[in-house]
Amino acid sequence: MEKTTKTNKYWYGLGRRKTAIARVRLFKGAGKVQINEREIAAPSRVYMEPLKVVGFDKNFDIEVNILGGGISSQLEAIRLGIARALDKFDETLHQTLKKEGFLTRDQRKAERKKPGLRGARRAPQWAKR
Repeated sequence: MEKTTKTNKYWYGLGRRKTAIARVRLFKGAGKVQINEREIAAPSRVYMEPLKVVGFDKNFDIEVNILGGGISSQLEAIRLGIARALDKFDETLHQTLKKEGFLTRDQRKAERKKPGLRGARRAPQWAKR
């Protein structure tokens, strides 16, 4: 999916993990990373992995809008969003990204707390007498 903002063409990818949602836009550029409108000087290697695997780590500027979740789930959501945007940019990269596991969403979430229990499954301590 190619879109344009003003004059810039970009590729969009949505990444999710637990409760984190990352909306990622890839622009042709020099490798700048911007998360929630803040410039990131030293990007995390977790979410740069898909770009490094396909050899485009310095070819794209990345804009990310992320909300929800914790640090780890946000990083993994960004990684999935980048991989999906790369897949839309060039479909020949699909096999490489899929083989490395970057296009697979990790659907695991925290189980809800049930009534009468201390957590999702932990029961209160039982005493015989």
